[in-house]
Amino acid sequence: MDFRFKAGTAPMLLSMPHVGTDIPDEVAATMAPCALATADTDWHLAELYEAADRLGISTLAARWSRYAIDLNRPPENTNLYPGLDTTGLCPVDTFGRESLYQEGKLPDAAEVQRRLDRYWRPYHNQLRAELARLLALHGRVVLWDAHSIASRVPRFFEGRLPDLNFGTAEGKSCDPGLEQAVVGVARAQDRFSIAVNGRFKGGHITRFYGQPHEGVHAIQLEMCQCLYMNEAPPFAYRPEVAAEVQPLLAEMMEAALAWVQKEAGK
Repeated sequence: MDFRFKAGTAPMLLSMPHVGTDIPDEVAATMAPCALATADTDWHLAELYEAADRLGISTLAARWSRYAIDLNRPPENTNLYPGLDTTGLCPVDTFGRESLYQEGKLPDAAEVQRRLDRYWRPYHNQLRAELARLLALHGRVVLWDAHSIASRVPRFFEGRLPDLNFGTAEGKSCDPGLEQAVVGVARAQDRFSIAVNGRFKGGHITRFYGQPHEGVHAIQLEMCQCLYMNEAPPFAYRPEVAAEVQPLLAEMMEAALAWVQKEAGK
């Protein structure tokens, strides 16, 4: 399979497009050794979001590494942050600017299209199908796009990133009530720092599928990896550290569910 999927009963889909670590053999054969470490993965999100299963939330997790193709980039490969540095649909370098490919083996347009059809579309077809199923059941649905990143990545932002970074495409991808419900829970605590539509405003999935007028309300959460794991290789999960933030994640998801269930009942 090209992804791991579990259908839930609640009006929410948890999408994890950057957790994949597999690189197809034919792609790996063209890559530099650094690529095989898949360092820029959103590690361990399934374990971190363990409350999703208890809450009946559908989950969709990528199999393939973002180094092969980035599921959270638009198929036409436009820059989501014009004027700012970012990686593309088929990245050519790591977050640390190491080349991902052997000399002369960068993917050409035909190869990018092949990966788009073979590896990108299956995830999005499943995402679209599950949103349609949940909409038919509930009338409204929350799409929660889950991400994580090292707390310091000089290429993309100065200094240390806030702990929890919410993106709603500047309020376009969801109803203001959903943003307020989720972010309100985060603001009620003082242990973890937060930002809303800061450096991370939501990627392709949040921006494209978040259509509030059609009943799909999308929110992205980009969180610092130091909240739950070691940021240095081998990127080990730290359950005792994760346990500090997991209750907050559960509370925020519960707030999102309460909001969408209330809206669906109107």
